Amino acid sequence: MKLPSLPKIYNVYFLAMVATMGGMLFGFDISSMSAIIGTPQYLDYFNNPAGVAQGAIGSALAAGSVVGSIIAGPISDKIGRRDSLMFACLWWLLGTTVQVACNGRGMLIAGRVLNGVTVGITSSQVPVYLAEISKHSQRGAIIIIQQLAIEWGILFMYFIGYGCSFIGGRTASFRTAWGIQFVPCVFLMIGLPFLPRSPRWLAKMDRTEEAIHVLAKIQAGGRIDDPYVIAEYEEIITVLTAERLAPKGWRKFIYNGMWRRTMAGFTVQAWQQLSGANVMTYYVVYIFYMANLTGNINLISSGVQYALFIIFSTLMFFFVDRIGRRTLLVWGAIAMAFCHFVVGGTLGAHYTYVPEGVAGNANVVMRVTGAPAHTVIAFSYLLIIIYALTLAPICWVYAAEVWSLETRAWGMGIAAIGNWLFNFAIGLFIPPAFLNIKWKLFIVFGVLCLGGAIQFYFTYPETCGKTIEEIEILFSSEGPHPWNTKKGNSRIEREIEEVVNAQAKGEARASISKVIEEEKMAMAEAKEHNKETV
Repeated sequence: MKLPSLPKIYNVYFLAMVATMGGMLFGFDISSMSAIIGTPQYLDYFNNPAGVAQGAIGSALAAGSVVGSIIAGPISDKIGRRDSLMFACLWWLLGTTVQVACNGRGMLIAGRVLNGVTVGITSSQVPVYLAEISKHSQRGAIIIIQQLAIEWGILFMYFIGYGCSFIGGRTASFRTAWGIQFVPCVFLMIGLPFLPRSPRWLAKMDRTEEAIHVLAKIQAGGRIDDPYVIAEYEEIITVLTAERLAPKGWRKFIYNGMWRRTMAGFTVQAWQQLSGANVMTYYVVYIFYMANLTGNINLISSGVQYALFIIFSTLMFFFVDRIGRRTLLVWGAIAMAFCHFVVGGTLGAHYTYVPEGVAGNANVVMRVTGAPAHTVIAFSYLLIIIYALTLAPICWVYAAEVWSLETRAWGMGIAAIGNWLFNFAIGLFIPPAFLNIKWKLFIVFGVLCLGGAIQFYFTYPETCGKTIEEIEILFSSEGPHPWNTKKGNSRIEREIEEVVNAQAKGEARASISKVIEEEKMAMAEAKEHNKETV
């Protein structure tokens, strides 16, 4: 006997808030380290790890995330977007257990790698799920909820870690902080069964009736005769049918202009990491040591950064779909480059070498005081504000928009690989760089930001408000030059009013039934064609 399923909730913002608990896991893991790495308990128990040793600990999460990103696509296509998130939670429970029980650097790295598998899956498939349930006009804002969840996770966990630093004993402080990482995972596992499956995934699995009803419940209060639902479903099936006739395997990522979309999805995530923002999010405690802030003042000042991150990312929730992707990417990268140059130049001109390490921390051998220290602090805050307004949310939004329906799950896995591969490299590189090239590290990131701005301008078309069909044209060889593209309402939205005026509700209901039957026949023909081709 089939067990009854749990009732589903179809409010798109509620769905986004539950799904993005996966982002909160990532945030928790980031600040579970950043709040702890400067505490006496951590430095004592793990023998003051410096250089490559600290880099290995910090980048272990990203190493696991690369693995998670690789397996995310096939798992998501097989069991669905929602269930792939539940699968990811199992890895988090295992990884957190290993971290809490760790007896040295090896177990700590192993636990972070296991947690990374979870983050690799959730960071690629949560945007897929959100992009597939949201309207084109609200897609950017919905996906930004994931970025907000990451940042709230960072903030919560940072101050939890700060509070735990006052717990007595040699290891109780960081074990308690890491153990609290179980909490968001449990909440996510409780909420996932109440989420419906993605209507686009259902259509891809030929569950046609279920797909149209889920789409109607999410977008139109269950009215399958709603003009938007009709137009959206027609587009889903039309695109899906065409894609099933396209090449299979790896070739589908390069044929007919798809290579441009693959490059855009991969590189936009890579540039997010190469922008150098992780210097601040992972190692802001070290930066503020360089600015002569120590002890609790350092930890609290570092926490302010995460609060600014949340405030300014929240602003983008309301404006992201009004401004456009290209504008934010290009100017955000240029502004971040300026901040890097100021911080690097100030440190280079005024630092004092401290061979024993500032406050006994072997990773920090530079210190500035007075006005130069205030400049470093101010532009570190400004850099994270600019990042929160631009590359932090927009890189995830853009990566989720460029893929076709047939390639989206695997494609976001490829994009996430770009993110985590460079996250791993940067995380491993930063601590040794502080010791070896010192202030020049910020100059390197400033130059990289300018490189990102150049690629954004010349190769990334505007995707804001566009349908899957329109995005396909933008990336094709017949499409306009990227710098000539502009944001605008999608074809579906432009035609809604015409559909409303042209069709009565009865006609609309008959139309959707006819569409379903026609598209079932079209998909059957496409399958038959594929069999004959094979």
